[in-house]
Amino acid sequence: MIKRSRTIYAVTMLAALASVAACGSQAAPTDAAADLPVPVAVQQSAAPLNPQGPGELPELAGAEPPVAEETLPATEEAQAQEDEQAAPEPAASPTVAKKQRWVKIFSGPSQQDIIPPKSRTDGSKTVELNTTDNEQIGTYVTDGAGRTLYRFDNDTNKPPKTNCKGDCATAWPPLLIRSPGKIFPDGVDPEIVGFVERGDGTCQVTINGWPVYYFVADAKAGDISGQGLNGKWFAIKPDGGKTAATPGPLASSGTK
Repeated sequence: MIKRSRTIYAVTMLAALASVAACGSQAAPTDAAADLPVPVAVQQSAAPLNPQGPGELPELAGAEPPVAEETLPATEEAQAQEDEQAAPEPAASPTVAKKQRWVKIFSGPSQQDIIPPKSRTDGSKTVELNTTDNEQIGTYVTDGAGRTLYRFDNDTNKPPKTNCKGDCATAWPPLLIRSPGKIFPDGVDPEIVGFVERGDGTCQVTINGWPVYYFVADAKAGDISGQGLNGKWFAIKPDGGKTAATPGPLASSGTK
């Protein structure tokens, strides 16, 4: 019985091996297939799993495109450059527009602070001419301290000549320029600014040929107490003309 059983078992195993050999390329049992080598032809013909290269996932149909990275804010240096480009350019330094002997008349206001003399009779080597608006008389010219400048109808501008002397010059001190002089006009055409020599040898600033004066009763900047006085004294306009006549007592309240 034992010999016969062994014979039956041997026959059964031979049949199983023949069946495996006859299958060829068909799938073998699961456990055996894991140990079988893959044919070279199959390795070469098989498409790679990921044609995009190692470490990358293949594109999927219908997948959303990748979100672009947000733009980084500008660096401090770039921001500084933008601010510099946006900033207004500094005003150009005034140049000499004209000369009259030893006096230079510049094209605009000085970029440096100029302190006018406290006394209206001393004169100065540096003179500023500015403009001020007044609701009563319009725009008129002042010195660098805001003090009103006047013209006198008894003077002439062609040629420039002053006729205010003695007591008149005490009440109406002339605006004097001393050598070597510089005049910086702001709001006044430098081409019409100059000076005239007075009888005592001093030099008085002129606007369009008209000599300009202070009034002794003006106590502070903006006062126009001399306006229209005697019908001959008027705050001078930037073009050398006369401002509108306003009685002195009414004008003494100053500008607004």
